[in-house]
Amino acid sequence: MENIFPSNEWLKSLIDFLNNDDDYERIAKKWEGDIAFSIKADGPLQKDMEIYIDLWHGTCRGGRILDESEDLNAAFILEAPYGNFVNILSGKLDPMQAMMTRKLIVKGSMSYMMRNIPTVLDFVRCARSVTNKVLEE
Repeated sequence: MENIFPSNEWLKSLIDFLNNDDDYERIAKKWEGDIAFSIKADGPLQKDMEIYIDLWHGTCRGGRILDESEDLNAAFILEAPYGNFVNILSGKLDPMQAMMTRKLIVKGSMSYMMRNIPTVLDFVRCARSVTNKVLEE
């Protein structure tokens, strides 16, 4: 199965991967906070999209693609154009560099995120592991 980012299949694969990865469980054991991706229309993504992921102490308690009527509410909201998310997931853009250069806008406690850099980077590793295809123009 191809896990096209962003899709329900991609999200399900990410949740399964997070919940079955011993390294992520160990590294993220102190993480408390849900995350939402606010993906802005760009290139082949024709309309904005939002993905919610509930992360807690090294497990993923669930996630979903939000519909247009739902408010985006999470401890951390990561906002960027689609192309920047793709570049992070493909390894072309370092996630920490993206945050520092505001190619990825972080809404939430930046100090908490910076204290938990290993967790952030391992989450990205997991997301990269399940991303085997992106939307094409």
